Amino acid sequence: MRIHILGVCGTFMAGLAQILKESGHKVSGSDIQFYPPMSDYLKQISIETIKGYQADLLPDADLYVIGNALSRGNESVEMILENKLPFVSGPEMLGKELKDRNVFAISGTHGKTTTSYMLAHILNEQGRDIGFLVGGISKNFNVSARLGTDKSFVIEADEYDSAFFDKRSKFIHYSPTNLIINNIEFDHADIFNDIDDIKKQFHHLIKIIPSSGNIIFFNDDDNSKEVIETGLWCNKIAVNSDLIDTNFELMEFTVEGKRFSMKELPLIGEHNFRNYISAILAARLDGVEIEDSIKSLETFEGVTRRMDFVKESCGIKIYDDFAHHPTAIKLSTDAIRKRYPDKRILGLIELGSNTMASGYHEESLLKSFSSLDQAILLDHKKVYKYKNAHGSIDTFLLELKESIYDYDIILIMTNKDSQKFIQPILSYLEEK
Repeated sequence: MRIHILGVCGTFMAGLAQILKESGHKVSGSDIQFYPPMSDYLKQISIETIKGYQADLLPDADLYVIGNALSRGNESVEMILENKLPFVSGPEMLGKELKDRNVFAISGTHGKTTTSYMLAHILNEQGRDIGFLVGGISKNFNVSARLGTDKSFVIEADEYDSAFFDKRSKFIHYSPTNLIINNIEFDHADIFNDIDDIKKQFHHLIKIIPSSGNIIFFNDDDNSKEVIETGLWCNKIAVNSDLIDTNFELMEFTVEGKRFSMKELPLIGEHNFRNYISAILAARLDGVEIEDSIKSLETFEGVTRRMDFVKESCGIKIYDDFAHHPTAIKLSTDAIRKRYPDKRILGLIELGSNTMASGYHEESLLKSFSSLDQAILLDHKKVYKYKNAHGSIDTFLLELKESIYDYDIILIMTNKDSQKFIQPILSYLEEK
């Protein structure tokens, strides 16, 4: 089948292109712009790409997969609708490919990408040709998706909507047998009105898990616990309770009276401890002993742009992190403060997501800076009342240039392109 993907440079859609190609389809894709790392990835997997959505550029295909960034008024979309051409959302297309698989869905506001890759790494280290699709790049895999021949498939399960014509959350389409809920917080203010809207989507997801399936969740996360209490029709594995007891300070957890330590594992911070636990317990459901999972995770190198060490120049260490929500910012900054307790740390924070840009999280955002010596905000819509907030990248970089040598650590936090910060920082330091 000839399949054309609209919005192919998104992380999910690029991964879907890989899956569909391995399934035997002829795949092409279009997008408004192509940028690393996904543009490099598409080239690597030999997907033919078209820049732009002009109607005359739309190629012939048996099926069109429309990404959720596209809407009515887009020329290609209008062409498809006007000519009654067959189309489907990306999540629904993936769901069709996974109908006979043992799907492990990794959900939650934070930690989805890292936990998904942790689980995929554990299973891969056991010599299994598992399939996966994760919205990011891992240092342990040369692709972000593959079909695999093993029965099990690992999917990063996003609560964002599926397409302009399908407002259900993406994860509804995956029909998982096993579900991880790392946490639930308010996000995606462009499509959800409040936290109850998000919890409702998780409740719908739980409703379709078979009775033989499993849910792993942290019962110290109130929203996750409330969703579980709304209705459950499968097995539950509650972490941080009498079922699985955790000690975040010691990086230890206890299962069935047996204690396990993870303090030798490479990733830092309580959030990564939780991610480790989720992945280990999921792998256990697939027959991997806890000790074997911990051993496998010793070689897990993490995910690109999750506390990535960029470079040290002029005695200043630069880190790049995807944190784009107050909780994620707090976890990342606390983790780097724990690693460098006596260093001066500057946070560069872009309010890039729709939720952050709306000002919804203003109070909790400002509190999330407590582990930093200073923060500079790139606030495109000028909604935050903060002394070091800038609506322009130019004034942002000017303040950075004037103060850069006052710090030992620079932590960049954005879900957008971080190179617009990294390259000027490196040039400022090289000028010295």
